[in-house]
Amino acid sequence: MIAAPEIPTDFNLLQESETHFSSDTDFEDIEGKNQKQGKGKTCKKGKKGPGEKGKGGNGGGKPPGPNRMNGHHQQNGVENMMLFEVVKMGKSAMQSVVDDWIESYKHDRDIALLDLINFFIQCSGCKGVVTAEMFRHMQNSEIIRKMTEEFDEDSGDYPLTMAGPQWKKFKSSFCEFIGVLVRQCQYSIIYDEYMMDTVISLLTGLSDSQVRAFRHTSTLAAMKLMTALVNVALNLSINMDNTQRQYEAERNKMIGKRANERLELLLQKRKELQENQDEIENMMNAIFKGVFVHRYRDAIAEIRAICIEEIGIWMKMYSDAFLNDSYLKYVGWTMHDKQGEVRLKCLTALQGLYYNKELNSKLELFTSRFKDRIVSMTLDKEYDVAVQAIKLLTLVLQSSEEVLTAEDCENVYHLVYSAHRPVAVAAGEFLYKKLFSRRDPEEDGMMKRRGRQGPNANLVKTLVFFFLESELHEHAAYLVDSMWDCATELLKDWECMNSLLLEEPLSGEEALTDRQESALIEIMLCTIRQAAECHPPVGRGTGKRVLTAKEKKTQLDDRTKITELFAVALPQLLAKYSVDAEKVTNLLQLPQYFDLEIYTTGRLEKHLDALLRQIRNIVEKHTDTDVLEACSKTYHALCNEEFTIFNRVDISRSQLIDELADKFNRLLEDFLQEGEEPDEDDAYQVLSTLKRITAFHNAHDLSKWDLFACNYKLLKTGIENGDMPEQIVIHALQCTHYVILWQLAKITESSSTKAFTILCDILMIFSHQIMSGGRDMLEPLVYTPDSSLQSELLSFILDHVFIEQDDDNNSADGQQEDEASKIEALHKRRNLLAAFCKLIVYTVVEMNTAADIFKQYMKYYNDYGDIIKETMSKTRQIDKIQCAKTLILSLQQLFNEMIQENGYNFDRSSSTFSGIKELARRFALTFGLDQLKTREAIAMLHKDGIEFAFKEPNPQGESHPPLNLAFLDILSEFSSKLLRQDKRTVYVYLEKFMTFQMSLRREDVWLPLMSYRNSLLAGGDDDTMSVISGISSRGSTVRSKKSKPSTGKRKVVEGMQLALPEESSSSDSMWLSREQTLHTPVMMQSPQLTSTIMREPKRLRPEDSFMSVYPMQTEHHQTPLDYNTQVTWMLAQRQQEEARQQQERAAMSYVKLRTNLQHAIRRGTSLMEDDEEPIVEDVMMSSEGRIEDLNEGMDFDTMDIDLPPSKNRRERTELKPDFFDPASIMDESVLGVSMF
Repeated sequence: MIAAPEIPTDFNLLQESETHFSSDTDFEDIEGKNQKQGKGKTCKKGKKGPGEKGKGGNGGGKPPGPNRMNGHHQQNGVENMMLFEVVKMGKSAMQSVVDDWIESYKHDRDIALLDLINFFIQCSGCKGVVTAEMFRHMQNSEIIRKMTEEFDEDSGDYPLTMAGPQWKKFKSSFCEFIGVLVRQCQYSIIYDEYMMDTVISLLTGLSDSQVRAFRHTSTLAAMKLMTALVNVALNLSINMDNTQRQYEAERNKMIGKRANERLELLLQKRKELQENQDEIENMMNAIFKGVFVHRYRDAIAEIRAICIEEIGIWMKMYSDAFLNDSYLKYVGWTMHDKQGEVRLKCLTALQGLYYNKELNSKLELFTSRFKDRIVSMTLDKEYDVAVQAIKLLTLVLQSSEEVLTAEDCENVYHLVYSAHRPVAVAAGEFLYKKLFSRRDPEEDGMMKRRGRQGPNANLVKTLVFFFLESELHEHAAYLVDSMWDCATELLKDWECMNSLLLEEPLSGEEALTDRQESALIEIMLCTIRQAAECHPPVGRGTGKRVLTAKEKKTQLDDRTKITELFAVALPQLLAKYSVDAEKVTNLLQLPQYFDLEIYTTGRLEKHLDALLRQIRNIVEKHTDTDVLEACSKTYHALCNEEFTIFNRVDISRSQLIDELADKFNRLLEDFLQEGEEPDEDDAYQVLSTLKRITAFHNAHDLSKWDLFACNYKLLKTGIENGDMPEQIVIHALQCTHYVILWQLAKITESSSTKAFTILCDILMIFSHQIMSGGRDMLEPLVYTPDSSLQSELLSFILDHVFIEQDDDNNSADGQQEDEASKIEALHKRRNLLAAFCKLIVYTVVEMNTAADIFKQYMKYYNDYGDIIKETMSKTRQIDKIQCAKTLILSLQQLFNEMIQENGYNFDRSSSTFSGIKELARRFALTFGLDQLKTREAIAMLHKDGIEFAFKEPNPQGESHPPLNLAFLDILSEFSSKLLRQDKRTVYVYLEKFMTFQMSLRREDVWLPLMSYRNSLLAGGDDDTMSVISGISSRGSTVRSKKSKPSTGKRKVVEGMQLALPEESSSSDSMWLSREQTLHTPVMMQSPQLTSTIMREPKRLRPEDSFMSVYPMQTEHHQTPLDYNTQVTWMLAQRQQEEARQQQERAAMSYVKLRTNLQHAIRRGTSLMEDDEEPIVEDVMMSSEGRIEDLNEGMDFDTMDIDLPPSKNRRERTELKPDFFDPASIMDESVLGVSMF
């Protein structure tokens, strides 16, 4: 239980937000009134504080001293933070924090101790607070139960497990605080039988809690507390020993020189130290038995690991008290833990003990009992555990070689071949310590000798013996890599290895066998490769790492040393072992790691000539493929044009190939003579020569020897006669294969473009078009390119067609090409693009691949604009909906590219975003004026655009716009192409993605949504409708429709209604009911004006606009009026329009204000204004019909939305004449144009 004395009734405990940690004060507890004995103390013996008396923490109701508020210290009038906040920040010096708490404890230990208790509670992640009332009247179990009830375990996180920068150092700060607290209190406060009793009692209770956070935090605190007490006990033990020695020295003096007072003081000091030692031991026993014994087998692996880690520290720090079997058994038992984390802590704890050889005698029984378990842990499934187990056995080996048997060592030896490099390196160190680190006394005189007589000669032999006995001869590179870090000097003694191979053995020395020489050559090659490449062999590393400056210098020095030695020795080695294929194959790989410049700087040309002669002799002697390929690679390594030896090596290579080619041609003529049966000897000669040529053709370009004709002749004869030996056919095919590969390697850029054009033509020929005209029998020949081939074709177009002019206008000599060459290059690129677009138009490739082409429309308009535009037109004729989806996909790709470059917080007034909007405007123009023809396509385009805009929600929450919301600004360019009733349908679909909060947002980041909604709420193409629509309301008086001339009647298509799919429906659902036959509506017989100012999207009559809302009966058309009647009717309407012009011009003023907030900069009307499709049915509404549409459009239930104005389709100043002025339509110059 947590014992607490009475607290004055007038004591007011601060709330959690008001509780602050006290800082240093000038007050000292001189009279010791704040100290008193706790009830539930753990220590049996103890010293009471001087002058201890009274019950109350403040001396029986004594008011707090100056500079204190509610028992908490003040400094400069500002309250300090709580202990938990200070430790969490981890910025303050921990000793000053503890000193402040000690000062607070001296003034009022109850309040200070309450702060400390709440500190542990808060460090567990509990939001509850232990109050003074709880501290005074409740038992430990009751307090912990109360805190458990207030603990929020939903998240499962608490400070020790939380991630983030603020919690990164919390554990270390928490542990440091406990250690400093005990260290600063070790001379007085920990012996007052109050603070330590209370803390230990609390931590013991919390460590037994069912709440993981309480158990984990309190166990860590208790273990760190124990570690700090062990340190105190160690200091007391040292002081006791010193005092005892001083006492013995003083007592052994002669009686006349003996100071009795000093003896008394020393005796008294020793007694006090013994009492303190007993009290500390009581505390440690309480923690060990109350916490450790229960928690070292806790269900949570992290808690078990804490216990094992700390007991290892105790045994290492205070070995006299803890390094015995009573404590070691816990580590031994836990080595069988199921969690690798805990097993790892056991091994690291034992490493600290075995490292100190003075402790070996105390570990003998433990070693004999648990040695087998440690050996078995070298094969642990957790690599980290296996590495530490091997390192621990290495320490055991150093302490006593007799402990580990030969079988134990062999279990570790084979791990040098492990694919996991840390395990192999640890095993290599163990192997080196066991077999290579010992040196005989007679070898001391050999230290200065080199080569065969040097100290490493026997060690190299030992390495060879070990390699052969391991029976893993193909893993020499792994063995070398395992020992590279610990035996570098031995492995780099190439002079000794060379001496063992070339020199005769000394008298009495046993010579190396052939098998041992092969093993030594292989090991020597692996050491040279490791030194030259500075990275582990294949399968041992994750990739090449960046070398440090020191490593680079070592690498250069090693390569120089290798070249200087083996440039001279390699010809001798090849001469000695020229008939041994295995040895020669390894030796011929050495020149790949030479520094070839040394042949010139070191004047070693004669040795180079000797090497070339030896290689030539080996080629003549051997037919083994591995040997011949090694010779070929060696020539390839030496034939480096960067070095001056190139000409010398090239001449030697050419002479060798000349001889082989002449010999092959001569043998082939004899071999293929008609009427003669080739004998085995002739076949062998042809085959051996062909093998040599094939091996060299693999690494060298032998095109000038025209080997293809010879091999073709050989293969053709074999096909005709059918008696050609199999091996000859195989090598002839292989040689022909290399001929073709070298030719392909020479293919230039022009060849690739020709290949692309041919491939496009082939795909076109063998497409589904081949069956046209009733040629169904050719269906098996139809080939459809897969997605990978389509992607490669598209990548070729993007890389070779859509390039900057400067990238393609430099000739071979670096000079600018003339204008004709530039035009020719452009013509070739246009042909490539046309070839690919032809595949799109004829549906040979998927239409969506055209998205990458369409998005280049604006950027490369001058070069390829006509091709891209024609492709758009043709694809729209094939499938309007898929074409629209491809257009919106291209805009989405550009939008994503802009996001990747600029991030989501891009400037919507930037040139990049404006360019995308302008491209969208050009795309919208290509849909033409007949909105009924493109109705489904435009609707599907809006659907895909809306889904893309809302696809990525903002990770910051719904209060922030979706990441792609700005795409709606681009999508609004297509709103004018929607029919009036379709706008409302699209608006309803948009609302499915909007939340209520979105509709209330008015910040700048929401402008794209507001602008897009505005464009959908508008009733017509101009902004007048949106203005009038905003003025109207549900309570407006329904205006009666005026009667119109019979000529204004239009045939209504019955049942035609646009329906956006529900969220649950598939994306393939139809937007327009296809069950009804769609007819082009017959518009009012207004004059068919051909003036370009009238080329705007045409409108439907109100009856057509409302037919999805108000079903109407189909009416038949009356006889059309003649031209003069129509003109008379139109002139009559002008007078009616003058009454409405005032209202419309007022609306225009509002519309012009909206232009101030438009972000995209429109280009002039003269640029690419021919993007609109040709007008097939040039039917125009009258001005009366336009205004009636505006007025009657208000029969809808409209909503008032306070949106900022936006720009119109074009700047008002660009309209010539003003399209919104009905009078301009009736201009006399217009009326004079022929109607037909």
